[in-house]
Amino acid sequence: MDAKAKVSIVIPFYNCQYIDLAVESALAQSYTDIEIIVVDDGSTKHIEKLTPYKNDIIYIRKTNGGTASALNRGIMAATGSYFAWLSSDDQFHPDKIKRQMELIQNSGTFFCHTAFYYINEQGERLSEVVAPPMNRVQLIETLMKGCPVNGSSVLLNMKVFYTVGLFNESFLYTHDYELWLRILPYYEWAYIKEPLLDYRVHAAMGSVIHGKQQTQEIKRVQAKHAKALLRLLRKEQKL
Repeated sequence: MDAKAKVSIVIPFYNCQYIDLAVESALAQSYTDIEIIVVDDGSTKHIEKLTPYKNDIIYIRKTNGGTASALNRGIMAATGSYFAWLSSDDQFHPDKIKRQMELIQNSGTFFCHTAFYYINEQGERLSEVVAPPMNRVQLIETLMKGCPVNGSSVLLNMKVFYTVGLFNESFLYTHDYELWLRILPYYEWAYIKEPLLDYRVHAAMGSVIHGKQQTQEIKRVQAKHAKALLRLLRKEQKL
């Protein structure tokens, strides 16, 4: 494995009570060439939970602008060759980054995502393995209907952003989905069917609070990319 392949883990944070658990899971990675960038998107609560980690993280505070703006700020501050996103209420498994870096470098791909588990507020597992593997045609067909890719499961080469741009900050709730659709035509995706992420479901999560707005944004994203996805699907079906 490339000894110089630093991974920048960006954690957008806004009033999340689980932020310390997210940071702990990043610090516990078996892959050691990492930097952890916590972007505080104007929080007014739970900031004190970061105090014990200030020597182990890069802490950036900004005015509130939404998750996409926090991610973009973290990416612009990053010094790593690879980017991983960890939501402040989720947790990486200890070998997540190591397993992804091994696969992404051995396969020559630029984008990797993994299966995951749902957990509750107490960290108890709520599900079997989520996100079954798909071939490229199945992936495109699924992405035309919705987003099966968990943002916190993704690791990608920073060069991807030079090709397609950063997260679109005009999409407050579906910036991840919209970015994946921009990436898909340019890159093959690697996938690890082993769950390497715990995705927390709780009453204060954005998809619960802003469910209606998220549904509306999904329709906007799909309308924006429908023609490009259809062209890509037809191309893949002919291969």
